[in-house]
Amino acid sequence: MRSIWKGAVSFGLVSIAVKLYSATEDHDVKFHQVHRTDGGRVKYRRVCSVDGEEIEYRDIAKGFELPNGELVVLTDADMDELPLGSTHEIEVLQFVEQSEIDPIHFEKTYYLEPEGTATRPYVLLRTALENAGQVAITKIAIRQRESLAALRVRDGVLVLHTMRWPDEIRAPEFGFLDEDVAAKPAELKMAESLIATMSGSFDPSAFTDDYKEAMAALLEAKQAGGDVVRPEEAGDDEDDGSVVDLMSALRRSVEKAGGTSSSSSSSDDDDAGEKAPAKKAAPAKKAAAKKATPAKKAPAKKAASKSA
Repeated sequence: MRSIWKGAVSFGLVSIAVKLYSATEDHDVKFHQVHRTDGGRVKYRRVCSVDGEEIEYRDIAKGFELPNGELVVLTDADMDELPLGSTHEIEVLQFVEQSEIDPIHFEKTYYLEPEGTATRPYVLLRTALENAGQVAITKIAIRQRESLAALRVRDGVLVLHTMRWPDEIRAPEFGFLDEDVAAKPAELKMAESLIATMSGSFDPSAFTDDYKEAMAALLEAKQAGGDVVRPEEAGDDEDDGSVVDLMSALRRSVEKAGGTSSSSSSSDDDDAGEKAPAKKAAPAKKAAAKKATPAKKAPAKKAASKSA
C-alpha cells in the first residue's frame, strides 16, 4: 500500500508520527467509454467555454459562483494560505462511546501506521482506547478539505473514519412521517418472529456480489464467442491517463509525414499532480495542420489512430 498522507496524532502532550493509508479499495468491473461501431476510446479535452481554447492544467484555477453569476477565482497560492491547522496533524478533541456516533456520519476509512520511532506512543494510544472502550473524535485535513474523524482500534491497528459535518446530513422530509400509521399487533408479532428466525452473527464473507459475478461471466462468454473488437489505436497514451485531442493528433501526423519537429505538440495529462505540462503549440502550427490534412486524404479518425 502507498500512504496518502503523513502527519502526527496529537494526544495531549504526546505527538505520534503516522502515515495514512486507504483501508478500502474498489473491485467493481471497470469500463471505458468507446465508440459503439469500432471500439475507439472516447477522449476529452479541457476547453474554455469563453474563447474555445484548450487549457493547460497549470492555467486552471478554482471558481466559486456567486448568486449574481459572477465568479470568485481562487489560485493554488490562495488555497495554500488557508489556515488549516489540521493539514499535518490529527488533533484528538474528545473521547466518546462509539454507539453515540450515527453511522450516517461516516464517509471514508483509513489505516494509521506509526512512522519511525513512533511505535511506542502509537501502542500507548491504541491500548488506552481499547481499555476505555471509546473512540477519539479528531480533525484532519486531506486534500485541502477539513473533516471531523473518529479514531478507533481494529485488529491492533488505529483506524480513522472521516465524518461528514452536521450540515451535510440531509433531513428526511417524507410525507408519511406526519401520518398516524401504526402496525397491527398480529403483523408486528409475525415480523418480529421472522427477524428472530433470520438473526445471526455478521460474516461479510458469507455474502457475494452477484452483479459483479454475472458481469464477469458475461464478459467471459463474449470473449469466448469472439465478440470482441480490436481498435486501430495502439492505446499507449491511455495507460498513463493522458488524453490527446484530435487537433494534436492531426498535427503530429502531419509533422511526422513531413519530417518536421514535433517538439511543440501539446499534450494533456489528467494527473492532478503534474507540475510541468507540455506547452501548447503555436497557432501557426494549428493552421498548418488544418491546411495539410486534406492533402493526406485521411479521415480525422484515421489520423488520430496513427498518432496514438
